[in-house]
Amino acid sequence: MDVFLDGVWAITPTLLIGLFFAWVLRLILRADRSERRVFQDIENEERAKAGLPPKQ
Repeated sequence: MDVFLDGVWAITPTLLIGLFFAWVLRLILRADRSERRVFQDIENEERAKAGLPPKQ
């Protein structure tokens, strides 16, 4: 049983850092997606003001 617990304690930091990295990467990608969407909305509004069709 001690060998099992030693293995769990040995792998725990790696798993936690991996989960943290995945979480941070997910936040960055979602923020980028949201920012691109907002920028596209602003660009479409400006194109509408200029009388141009919305960009796809």
